[in-house]
Amino acid sequence: MASGVRFVNVTKRFGSTTALNRLNLTIQPGELMVLVGPSGCGKTTALRLLAGLEEPTEGELYIGDRCVNEVSPRDRNVAMVFQNYALYPHMRVYDNIAFGLRLRELGSFWWQLTHYRQARQIQQQIDKRVRQVAQMLGIETLLHRLPGALSGGQRQRVALARAIVRQPEVFLMDEPLSNLDAQLRDQTRAELKKLQEQLGITTLYVTHDQKEAMTLGHRIAILKEGVLQQVGTPEEVYFQPANVFVATFIGTPPMNLLEAQVVPRADGTGCQLRLASHCITPLPAQQLLLHERIGQKVLLGVRPQHLYLAATAPPDARLSEPMQGQVDMVEPLGDHSDLHVLVDGQRVVVQLSAQVKVQEGEPLTLHLDLERLHLFDPVTGTRLQPR
Repeated sequence: MASGVRFVNVTKRFGSTTALNRLNLTIQPGELMVLVGPSGCGKTTALRLLAGLEEPTEGELYIGDRCVNEVSPRDRNVAMVFQNYALYPHMRVYDNIAFGLRLRELGSFWWQLTHYRQARQIQQQIDKRVRQVAQMLGIETLLHRLPGALSGGQRQRVALARAIVRQPEVFLMDEPLSNLDAQLRDQTRAELKKLQEQLGITTLYVTHDQKEAMTLGHRIAILKEGVLQQVGTPEEVYFQPANVFVATFIGTPPMNLLEAQVVPRADGTGCQLRLASHCITPLPAQQLLLHERIGQKVLLGVRPQHLYLAATAPPDARLSEPMQGQVDMVEPLGDHSDLHVLVDGQRVVVQLSAQVKVQEGEPLTLHLDLERLHLFDPVTGTRLQPR
């Protein structure tokens, strides 16, 4: 049975530096949770705390119902996969996979001599498990090789096999795919997701790659400077970001943010958002959010995929009033292009099909998808929510 994991008010300080600040996070049994954020945000520190490689300054760590603050790393029943694989170069693949099991399940050399029959049975069980896992990962023909004779993808599979063969309660993975080339990384990521679902082992996966986080995780926890920003499914963090940081960190290209002022409509019904020379009338539910902010500024967020030309808009989309802009730069990306457009002195990125031909310097008329509009407080950066 997989065990859940809980971080309860966990803080970690290194001298005057706070690497992790009051982290509260629950990972359900069998769940693949991805910790994502920029370098130095505390995600690897969280992993090392759970593994027992670091001690928390404050707070409690639970694996299942057991607080593991005072439990040694070897007794936590977790298996860790490192970024650099950490294989023993002088051992065959078979021995790399079996080594941890032998340490845990076999006694000393003298114990094996005095308990020969029992030790032999354990050796047979270990051999069976190693070969089963090797077959699962497609490396059964590599068991006689040394790590130096393997490709990067093969070494990654060996590192995974060494973790899986222990049958741990929790997998901890620290950017395990970052050393692979792009094509192999995509392939291995798909295999890893399928394998985790097959095994059903609770997994905490650390990465700085938001694409990796979105495609792998059942849920994603986003960190910034040691503080948890949002936890949710990939769809939740993409379509309902909790704040400006999440909005701009998740998604490629990142969300466009425009400064706008909330002003009353000329006919006295509701309010609208005014840029320098354009006005946008939000949907009624959005106007309710803005009613108490008339005269104040807000940040208007819209993803590049939700900005349209009149000819490219979905027929059922609820579009804003037209905005005039000028194309500053075109980035061809195969099946689509990213257009950098200047609107009222502010730059927005528009993602269009490559079939739509646009030239640099060309004037452009844009529409926002009002149902995909995001509103943020310009001071705190938090998403505006109904009271």
